[in-house]
Formats: sequence, structure tokens, C-alpha cells
Amino acid sequence: MKLTADQRWDLIDKISKETVYVGEYQETLRDVIGELTVKPMTGIPVAIAALYAFWSLFSSFAGMFTDGFFVPLFDEHWLPWWQTHFPDDWGWVYYLVVGDPAADNCLEAFGMLTSGLFVAIGVVLPAIFIFYLILTLLEDVGYLPRLAVLVDAVMHKIGLHGYAIVPTILGLGCNVPGVAATRILETRKERFVMMTLLAIFVPCGAQLGIMQDVIPETMGLVLLYLMAGYLMTGFLLNKIIPGKSPEILMDVPPYQKPLMRNVNLKVWMRLKSFLAEAIPFVLLGVLLVNLLYLAGFIQWLSDALAPVFVLWFGVPEETTGPLIAAFLRKDLAVAQLSVIEMTWYQMVTAVVLVSIYFPCLATFMMLLQEGRKELIGSLLVLITVVTLYGGLIHLIGILAGVA
Repeated sequence: MKLTADQRWDLIDKISKETVYVGEYQETLRDVIGELTVKPMTGIPVAIAALYAFWSLFSSFAGMFTDGFFVPLFDEHWLPWWQTHFPDDWGWVYYLVVGDPAADNCLEAFGMLTSGLFVAIGVVLPAIFIFYLILTLLEDVGYLPRLAVLVDAVMHKIGLHGYAIVPTILGLGCNVPGVAATRILETRKERFVMMTLLAIFVPCGAQLGIMQDVIPETMGLVLLYLMAGYLMTGFLLNKIIPGKSPEILMDVPPYQKPLMRNVNLKVWMRLKSFLAEAIPFVLLGVLLVNLLYLAGFIQWLSDALAPVFVLWFGVPEETTGPLIAAFLRKDLAVAQLSVIEMTWYQMVTAVVLVSIYFPCLATFMMLLQEGRKELIGSLLVLITVVTLYGGLIHLIGILAGVA
């Protein structure tokens, strides 16, 4: 028997009346909190408080483990052991592996097995662990989608929608998963803008950990410059690049208790992936920079670029070395800056330059996988931003009388 369309709807109504029970909705405390954290009037203060707590836990945990455990371990035991047992008559090999024989701490020694391992394990590992742990908890509780709804209006100003906050937050842990996460964005314009902003203005957790250890007093100013550049560059790219930014359409799940088994698994997978990339690239970066120093290339490049660095950016010419190292690991580059003599504002400028100068090698390869045109476009934007924004930061320092 074949039913007409009206008969089918009548049958559906009959079945639903016999099987579906409509009860009275009982609002719970979880529902109330969920609504409050989405509405701008109450959600924005909660978001500021949550991000402040995020940062406080991040900096406290990373600083406690780095300064309280790893610094004594590496400086009082690991470095002296290598300086004592590695044959000092090996000359340049000693310099590459152990570093400066006169150094009394791993950060200044700058050898593969001293500074290289200290940066990767002693500084980066605690920072990355606490970052991914907090991020995973926020994700599993259900807060990240609400944060995306809150920032949607702001993100639309730079050609993105609210869910672009997820690649940004992931990029604060490591730019590689951040770039991969841009695939959730709907249009080619959105993906290009997000990848470019990630590659230039979003420092990874490893870099944040080094910054917290090296320049804790001025780190806030560095992050303020990066945030301002993120918004200004995104606004300009939105005006220049053709294309549309669709409205946000996403599911906002109810708050729920995270399952520790899932949290542990996610954190472990992210840590394992990070360490597989971090340690080899850090060691390779130390080796390459030391080889360039021994070959005299760093000095030659410093002399050639001295007018640009000193006059336009207002930083010492010695920052050429860290900029080269930044291509392999930006955290390594910031560690190098810490041993160069300069004023506090020059340090701020130099750290910002390292941050926006070039994506690290792992991020560079990730951008290449997303497409050659996107990579070339991002690099052109990067060169323009470094030149103009770096000069602007120097000008601000001159006008403020601190440059």
C-alpha cells in the first residue's frame, strides 16, 4: 500500500503521540553556569579570569620545576660532569658537544649536550606539560566551545570566526598542531589568515617557557606587542584578501566532568609528539649555530646586517645568531638572546623579532604541506610585517625614551 505525503505525515504524528513523552524542563545549576559563560556580560569576565588562572598556573608550575629542580640538576651535576669527563683536547668537538669551557651554567655553555638538553628537558618539558594538561581539561569540560562563541565578534574583525580561537590556543602549545587545526575553518581565506597569524605572532609553549625563565619582568610587554600585531595584521589581511568569513555554526555541549583516562591519554599523545620533534631540532639547532660561529659566518652576517639591526630595529648586531637559530627552534633563539648584553627594551624588541621573524622548521614544513601558494603568501606577509612592525617597535621606544 502506497501512502501519499499527507498520509505519511499523519502516520508520523500518530506514532510520535503514542511513543514520545514531553516532560517539564528542569533547569540545573550546570545549565545556568553554561548560559552565564556564553553571554558577553558575564562570559567575558569569566573568560578573563579563566585565562588569567591558566597563565598563573602555567608560569608557576613551569618556574617551580625549572628553577627548583632542573636548574640545580643541570648546573650543579650535569654540566660539571661533562666538563670533567669530556676530553678538553678535542678542541672544536668539545665546543660543539659541551660548549664554552668557562661557562658555569647550562644556558650559557651552549653545547649540544648541555644547553641543548637543558632547553628541551629542563625548560620546555615542564611548560609544555602544564600547558597541554590545562588545555585538555578545558577542552573536556566543555569550556573551549563557549570561549569560541564569546570571541566570535572580535575574530570576525580579522576575517575569522570564533572557532579560530582553537588553532590559536593550540599554537600556544606548539604551532604545528595549530596549523593542522586550521583545517576546521571553512574557507581558503580563513585558513590562510589563520596560518599566517600563527606563523608570525603566536609563540609556542617552548618559547613561552624560555621567556618566563629569561625575561619574566618584561614578558607581558612582549606578549602585548604580539597580541597587537596579531589583531592589526589580521584586520589588514581581512581587508586585502578577497573571500568570505561565514557565521559560526557549532555545537556547544553541556559542561561535564572530564574522564581522567581521556585526559591522561591526550596529554601523553601530545607530549610524545612534541618531544619527538623538539629534542632532535634543539640539538640540531645548537650544532648548526655553533658550526656557523666556528666558520665565521655569524660574524660576517652580523657585520653585513648591522645597519639594519642597529639603525632600523635598534638591537645589537649580535642578534643575527639567534635569528638564524630561530629557524630551527625559537625557544633556542630566545635562550641565546639572554647572554647578549643589551638594555631591557632592546631585549623586548629582540624577543619580538625572534617571535615574528620566521616560523620554525617544523611549522615551515607544515605550511608547505598546506600548499606552496599559501606558504609563499605567508612568507611575503611575514617579511613585510617584520620590516614594518620591527621598525614601529623601535620608534615607540624612541618616543618613550627607552630605546
